[in-house]
Order: sequence, then C-alpha cells, then structure tokens
Amino acid sequence: MTELMYSSAVPVFKQMLGGLDDVLAKAEAHAAARNIEPAALLQARLYPDMFTLLRQVQVACDFAASVSARLAGVEVPVFEASEQEFADLHGRIARTQAFLAALTPEQFAAAASREIITRPGTPKERRFSGQDYLLHYGLPQFFFHVTTAYGILRHSGVEVGKKDYMGAY
Repeated sequence: MTELMYSSAVPVFKQMLGGLDDVLAKAEAHAAARNIEPAALLQARLYPDMFTLLRQVQVACDFAASVSARLAGVEVPVFEASEQEFADLHGRIARTQAFLAALTPEQFAAAASREIITRPGTPKERRFSGQDYLLHYGLPQFFFHVTTAYGILRHSGVEVGKKDYMGAY
C-alpha cells in the first residue's frame, strides 16, 4: 500500500503541475503576441464568484503540497500567496515541485491508514483515513483547481488542448 499511496499522489501532482506550468507559459506567449496585459489573464475568472487564474494556481499548488505532506507525515509547507505575475506563479510551481521531489515512497508507509483531520477544532472539522483523504478529498480538490485554471485560459483564447492539460506522462 505504501507504493500505491505514494504513486497515486506525488507523481500525479508532479505531472499535472508540469502541465499547468506549460499552460501558463503558453498564456504568457499568448498575451505577448496579442499585446494583452498579463494582468488581464491573471485576474480572469470563469464567473464573478470564482477564484481568479492567479488564485486557482496558488490553491492547486497548496493542495499538491499539503495533501502530500499530510500523507507523508511531514510538516505542511507554507507558501505565502504573494504572486502577482506569471513569473511568480512559475516560481510557486517550482517550489511545490521541489517539495514533492524531496518526498520518498518510504515516508508514505502508514499513509493509507493515517488519520487526517482537516480544519481541526472548528465546526468544519473532518476526519479521514489517509486513503479516503487522498481519493475523495485531496485529488478532487487539486484537479478542480488545475482544471479551472486551464478552463480560464482556454475561455480567454489561449490555444491549449488536452495534451497541454495532461502534461508529460
């Protein structure tokens, strides 16, 4: 189960973050080629009550790092949400990728049965086994934000497709 928990989390997060990084690079090139202010894309959203592209990328990185950290039993890294430009988002993805690369399958030895508590001590506290946390909470949350970031850019006219979304696998 150790290898399965690791391989169901870390390589998946790394692949999709790599795709997201590439999609952001295409968005930068799209903005430059069309004389679009980068902030127009970074602040774009699909609907007024949804997060902006900038925030979608931040949250996707946060889920990749925090889910992996909790499953590995290590401290969740804190990345300040101060990004304002595409370069900043590339940096955030790189920091997240570096954190993921430092994790080993051995750290996931007890991941499937480890108790994960989200929002401890609050009315929204939720308890999961590690396996349920990954499969029913962590991965769906991560994919929602990566997919929404992709959707914002596609809706904004950036020429990206499924291959871009998937990243290298």
